[in-house]
Amino acid sequence: MASSTDYYKLLGVSRSATADEIRKAYRKLARKYHPDVNKAEDAVTKFAEVQEAYDTLSDAEKRRMYDQYGSTGAGQGASGFRGDPRWSQAGGGGGYGQTVDFSDIFGSSFGGGGAGSPFGREGAGRGQAMKGQDQSNEITVTFMTALKGGTEEIRVGNSTATLKIPAGIESGNKLRLAGKGHAGAMGGPAGDMIVTVSVGGHPVYQRNGLDVEMDVELNIAEAALGTKITVPLPLGGSVEMSIPPGVSSNSRLRVRAKGCESPAGKKGDFYAVVTIVAPKEIDDETKQLLEELKEHLPNPRENDVLHEDKG
Repeated sequence: MASSTDYYKLLGVSRSATADEIRKAYRKLARKYHPDVNKAEDAVTKFAEVQEAYDTLSDAEKRRMYDQYGSTGAGQGASGFRGDPRWSQAGGGGGYGQTVDFSDIFGSSFGGGGAGSPFGREGAGRGQAMKGQDQSNEITVTFMTALKGGTEEIRVGNSTATLKIPAGIESGNKLRLAGKGHAGAMGGPAGDMIVTVSVGGHPVYQRNGLDVEMDVELNIAEAALGTKITVPLPLGGSVEMSIPPGVSSNSRLRVRAKGCESPAGKKGDFYAVVTIVAPKEIDDETKQLLEELKEHLPNPRENDVLHEDKG
């Protein structure tokens, strides 16, 4: 992998590069080395290195650790900050670990124990074994982990636990780690940990529910004449798409059932969203050809309401 490589040099950007510059550099290289498009023997390795560099430099905290400590520091920083618990506790008792609000315990021992107490029902605290309170935590997973599913290590007190991420999860969804909450009372079972998931972005793909979209750039000639392009699919593999002549920007070309799949088995679609890119710099010969071509093309604004005769 790229652990001994300068991530900035690998992406071809300066150390002062903006997030947008890093994203654009990654997109260019990811398309170049994607193993479904590039059949060179080292394409898989180069694609993985580019992905590793982007994963670090696109995250503000990982980038700060990388700039200070190098790739080893970046990796330690990621594991050190991922899954840091932000507990939700009754009575406002902050901090880490198996913390319980003792005022609630004492209150229930003297005839309290309402719905808001750690024991959860009247009469608790008089010797009955009771389940501990649930705890809240948060975690951010990568776009591809949310798309395909996977696992994440999350901190629980002084140790870690493995959290299974189901395919198709979306930001705001909650997952439960049974028995990883507050300790129970009087020998009762521990509560659960409720983990709220946030999903990171991706420089190439975007999600809309179970549908996945990808911007596809075409030049003027390709848009006018039509063409065929190979597009990498988010869940693996690639598809050859036929671009019809006269396609316009924002046209959406669909590939059925190649988007995201929900835990229930429902599949979304994949969309290639067309963007027509005009050249910013052209040589004299090309300019002359375009000038001649312009005379033969219809005026797209001919029926524009803004150009209608208002007299």
